[in-house]
Amino acid sequence: MPLHNRDIAGQFDEVADLLEIQGANTFRVRAYRNAARTLRDLPHSIIDMVEAGEKLTELPGIGKDLASKIETIVKTGKFPQLDKLKKKVPAGLTEIKGIAGLGPKRVEKLYEALGVEDLKGLKKAAEDGRVRELSGFGRKTEENILHELETRGSGTRRSLLSEAESRAEPLVDYLDSIDGVDKVVVAGSYRRRKETVGDLDVLVSCTKNSRVMQRFIDYEDVEEVVSQGETRASVILRGGLQVDLRVVASSSYGAALVYFTGSKAHTVQVRKMGQEQGLKINEYGVFEGNKRVAGKTEEGVYEVLGLPYIEPELREKRGEFEAALDNALPELVTLSDIKGNLHNHTKASDGSATLREMAEAAKAQGWAYLAITDHSKALRIANGLDEERLAKQIDEIDALNDELSDITLLKSIEVDILENGSLDLPDTILQRLDLRVCSVHSHFGLSRDKQTRRLLRAMDNPCFNILGHPTGRLIGSREAYPVDMERVIDHAKENGCVLEINAQPQRLDLDDVYCKIACEVGVKLAISTDAHTPHHFGFMRYGIDQARRGWATAEDVVNTRSLKGLRELMTR
Repeated sequence: MPLHNRDIAGQFDEVADLLEIQGANTFRVRAYRNAARTLRDLPHSIIDMVEAGEKLTELPGIGKDLASKIETIVKTGKFPQLDKLKKKVPAGLTEIKGIAGLGPKRVEKLYEALGVEDLKGLKKAAEDGRVRELSGFGRKTEENILHELETRGSGTRRSLLSEAESRAEPLVDYLDSIDGVDKVVVAGSYRRRKETVGDLDVLVSCTKNSRVMQRFIDYEDVEEVVSQGETRASVILRGGLQVDLRVVASSSYGAALVYFTGSKAHTVQVRKMGQEQGLKINEYGVFEGNKRVAGKTEEGVYEVLGLPYIEPELREKRGEFEAALDNALPELVTLSDIKGNLHNHTKASDGSATLREMAEAAKAQGWAYLAITDHSKALRIANGLDEERLAKQIDEIDALNDELSDITLLKSIEVDILENGSLDLPDTILQRLDLRVCSVHSHFGLSRDKQTRRLLRAMDNPCFNILGHPTGRLIGSREAYPVDMERVIDHAKENGCVLEINAQPQRLDLDDVYCKIACEVGVKLAISTDAHTPHHFGFMRYGIDQARRGWATAEDVVNTRSLKGLRELMTR
């Protein structure tokens, strides 16, 4: 099978996980994670670069040692270091780190303190109440572990939406190119744009003589064919993602999309509403007796129920039916609404590009402005800026803005919120900036009350504009720190503060639930990429997905404003 950037990135991430489970040096672990991120975000093939003899060391985060390892993988298909690590670490631990909320450090603690080596041992420890006794776990974590073990079925781990997309989009293009294929849509949680995806449900409409089934199982990334029939087949792709393909008649395609897009609660309500009107609704259509009255399009399915079309992101049975009946569904924010990006890093801290390179790339995106938010001094591992270095950057941005056209760099900082709730830099320098993104990067273990008061105190500072990645979570590896987010949202409203939807695929923070709550009370959102390279600007679409799942409109999002409108909102 041909290698892809994501495959090598996945191996580097696995090395980082195993090293972290072993308690290896933090900087060593970070090097592999940064390299994995570079490979995953690279817009061209690393394999082509190796074959062309290009210098891999020119890529961000790739030194001589890692470049050599990449070349070995490309040329031999093997990664000796990963193989050695797998022999030292019980194989079952890699399955455990697939459980949501159990990152490498927690897996290490389970292994060292409780002797947990596999999923069976984890379940036994949780059922016995031993997990909650570990520092940093607690009853809720134990309950979450048991819940996931009960609901994850075959043990297939959920993938980040971005990872699933990297598999799904090439597959859709491949299927769409097959003779006789008319429509190809990936349904399920993927279409609802949930932050993680269990498997992919692909619906295809095609002519009778199309060879789509055979071509599907012949796809280059297929590792195992689970089943194959005339209208349905299931395969496992390399990397473990299961894909179910269904061939659907064009007359039923809309009904099938409603059914297989879900969520389950949403489709149950659709069927219930149909029954109340004497209709039978299933994946084949809407029937009145034996007569099909709708089903070719999704719009037709909803229309026969007296409803307007409900966007896939809203189909979670969280009020969408009531809003539809009241003709009050939101006009959801779109990628084209975005006028700029308010959280980005350069070489001055832990980014990989210069001010000019970031500005030109933002201009190419069609944005009118880009905030430069390098880290502040407390984050030493990221080469954070002190007062003197920030003052120098302010002058550099002013000078560069005099040269640039059709793009404005905003002077900003991602300033750390310290343990006591104060900001990492003095107000005298912060007041010189256009805006401030304020974030927590330390002391995640504070109690819920202390963490909440920490954020509330920070928001009381007139220099505070945007709360960056508000809960600090990393999906699948670090849980949100304990905080009363509803209280934080209320305080943000009182102080005119903005909450960020961080579009980094591993963050997507705020989540959709708190995003919806924020919108309901009138707190504004900023959808930002937290870009460390221009390639990360593409993450904006994931932030849009999260905002749409949270019912956000363009009016709810500050960076849909013109530069003038944004400046007005950033003035407290």
